[in-house]
Amino acid sequence: MNLSICTISFRHGLQSIEQIAEWAVKRGFDGIELWGTHARHLASDPEFNGTWLRSKGLSVPMLSDYLPLEQSWDELRAAAIRTFSLANHWETNHVRIFAGGKGSLQTSNEERAHIAAQLHRLCHLAEDRGLRILLETHPRTLCDTLPSTLLLLAEVNHQALHVNFDVLHVWESGVDVNLAFQQLQPFIRHVHLKNITSPAHLDVFVPENVFSSSGSRKGMTSIFRGCIDYKAFFAANDLSGLNASLEWFGPHPFEILEEDGKQLLPYRKQKLYH
Repeated sequence: MNLSICTISFRHGLQSIEQIAEWAVKRGFDGIELWGTHARHLASDPEFNGTWLRSKGLSVPMLSDYLPLEQSWDELRAAAIRTFSLANHWETNHVRIFAGGKGSLQTSNEERAHIAAQLHRLCHLAEDRGLRILLETHPRTLCDTLPSTLLLLAEVNHQALHVNFDVLHVWESGVDVNLAFQQLQPFIRHVHLKNITSPAHLDVFVPENVFSSSGSRKGMTSIFRGCIDYKAFFAANDLSGLNASLEWFGPHPFEILEEDGKQLLPYRKQKLYH
């Protein structure tokens, strides 16, 4: 397992990409998952790129962004080309997006067909540039349940479409996490790792809270202290060859990420890279 930290963990802190990279190297991380917002801000400093990061022994396993699948193809294409350019700049071939902005039960058949068609065209565009599109398993999207995720993958039916498996959000959907991982495994290219102390606190991860600097962080915890049994998850599933990121949204990111990184060392002894 190739383990990264996420720059989104520092969305409310004053940390430069240089500071984050130096810190990550010293703590033995393999890469930095770059948030699209940060990549856009860094575009004004072209010396910061994939080559620069690789010179430090790190890589960008995935660029995490948002693309407007509900809009017209011309609008989606223009946004995608900008994001794909950033991915190429950072020498990553994985672009994470969300499958729309509504849950599967709230999405009409017509809306779902439109998103699937948009994704198919988007995958063609990405493949032409040597990129893969990763849909994140996430509430309020068409990947909010295992059946809907599997159906969407079949509807789009494109070899450039893959999955970012967010363990917590899959668990949140009520399905057995190990069953979901095994059924989605042919499509999984990245894994998000985070945990919560109680299901009662899952609302802390809704965008309007988690992106607010004054939002609640109640229940967020390091990955081996929460409701999800990660030791059992790692024992049941083969993550060799996969990229994984510690997606921490709470306070004191350096301390929590360092602690989790150390505890994950036994699961990283046999690393197989793409």
